[in-house]
Amino acid sequence: MLISEVLQKKKTIISCEIFPPKIGEELKHSYEIAGKIAALKPAFISVTCGAGANKAGYTEEIAQYIEDSGVTALAHLTCVATPKKEIPSILDSYAGRGVNNILALRGDLPKGTVQPADDCYKYANELAAGIKDYSRQTKREFSIGAACYPEGHVESENQDEDIAFLKQKVDAGCDFLTTQMFFDNNILYKFLFKLSQKNINVPVLAGIMPVTNKKQIQRIIELSGTVLPSRFANIIDKFGDNPAAMKQAGIAYATEQIIDLVANDIRGIHIYTMNKPDVAQSIMQNLSCIL
Repeated sequence: MLISEVLQKKKTIISCEIFPPKIGEELKHSYEIAGKIAALKPAFISVTCGAGANKAGYTEEIAQYIEDSGVTALAHLTCVATPKKEIPSILDSYAGRGVNNILALRGDLPKGTVQPADDCYKYANELAAGIKDYSRQTKREFSIGAACYPEGHVESENQDEDIAFLKQKVDAGCDFLTTQMFFDNNILYKFLFKLSQKNINVPVLAGIMPVTNKKQIQRIIELSGTVLPSRFANIIDKFGDNPAAMKQAGIAYATEQIIDLVANDIRGIHIYTMNKPDVAQSIMQNLSCIL
């Protein structure tokens, strides 16, 4: 099913994200993770691009496994390291496997390079437009998503510039947006207000990451510049060196975030599971009556 259609049918949806193994590693464990999360019946499961993989591969195989499990799959597709001429064949393969939802991303440049090759799309909006062109030519319909950043992208000069780039993605054909993780819901609410002012009206899914260990949050801050509210920082200071307590506190904090989001009529919640089905299950159980 197209995610654009899913978002029209339900008021609030819960989705999950998993990542594939590195190239060369076995898929069996990833299938087990995908199966356990699929059993929770999220609206869809997104599959990131594997480390070192810039085209369909393990992402494609896991996405098909999810579809075969009876759950809609969203496949990540990056463009800066994938020649434009290869995109149609990748989309052919996804369509042939029954995967009709793509998250269009710029992706990271290959190591040792400073800019995309001339034969590659340079930005996610160009990839989204390319997917739309493919759909028109082949009559194969895809629902296209894109990433957005409530606290601004680390490479943007400011949030206004970042939102202008986001508008280009939506105008190119993106049907929905998924946010980077955040830990203060007020940041999201202010961001959504700014989007409405710029006539960006597609559904926005709130990205929530249950932080279950101290090293995890340190890495997140380094990569994304995400702001930690003092309330959450206190939780890490108090429980960070006690793995069991930190896991329980992280799940509780994420649950509380989601309850507030649902109460404020956010269209979708996207849980970054970090391949931990038990964490996703705990959150789903906490929300069983609320949803």
